[in-house]
Amino acid sequence: MEQSENITQVIIDTINTIFENIFSSIDNNLYSLLDELTFINSDILNDKYFQDILGTSTSSGILLIANTLLFAFILYYSIKYLLSHLTYDRIDKPSSFFIKMILYGICMNASFFIIQLFIDFMSNISLIIRSIGEDLFHKSICFSSLITSINTNISVDTSSLNIFTVDGLIKGILSASLLNLVFSYSLRYIFIKVFVLLTPFAFLSLILSNTSWFFKAWLKNIFSLLFIQIIVSIILLLMFSADFSDTDLFNKFIYVGGMYGLIKANSLVRDFIGGISTTITQSVKSFTNLK
Repeated sequence: MEQSENITQVIIDTINTIFENIFSSIDNNLYSLLDELTFINSDILNDKYFQDILGTSTSSGILLIANTLLFAFILYYSIKYLLSHLTYDRIDKPSSFFIKMILYGICMNASFFIIQLFIDFMSNISLIIRSIGEDLFHKSICFSSLITSINTNISVDTSSLNIFTVDGLIKGILSASLLNLVFSYSLRYIFIKVFVLLTPFAFLSLILSNTSWFFKAWLKNIFSLLFIQIIVSIILLLMFSADFSDTDLFNKFIYVGGMYGLIKANSLVRDFIGGISTTITQSVKSFTNLK
């Protein structure tokens, strides 16, 4: 009997050791990475290869394609204007078209500067919210500080972790939630770069009334992607503002609820203002539905 109990204890200790190593690796690596993925500013554009793709001048990269399409738009309008005398279709006046062409053509070629200001504007709002929390709670409002608070208040000691206890179970849920966040916000990071590259075409689409829908769709999607970090800042602020001095079970599950709120931040933004989904499961479903 004693030998059987020893074998059981060895198995339990082995399992706990494995999870200790997994949780320790997550805590030491992913939280700081998550801060970089979530709180995005114009530094995302400071990549030489990315700038080369977007175009450093009107004769390179995406800007070259956009300027080529600008001439195609002029040709399209000219033909449509001539045909309108035969078909009596309503069409913009030449003066209105050329004013829009000049105005949005300038915006198109200055799209790098414009999108840089827009990204920094959304980033500064997020930064202000987190700065309020830092002044109030004397803590850095970020994921790196969150893990310290979680391990302190849930009393998770990696040298004595027991995955078969409530604390161990909660720690496992939080770590699994973190991995979900990393995948989701990594996808968001890529989507933001994609929509940045589409910026010149978004401004170009405003020249013609029947293509202006593209700008509206682009603006809604990139705004929703950047707005997520504002929602995340508010959720983190609320998590740090809660009184966890009494580490009872209720307070521990508040942390779990906060992590679930961070996971559902994208769904909240989509329900509120629309936009694209960065939830992995929803993205996979959308892909499979295309088949």
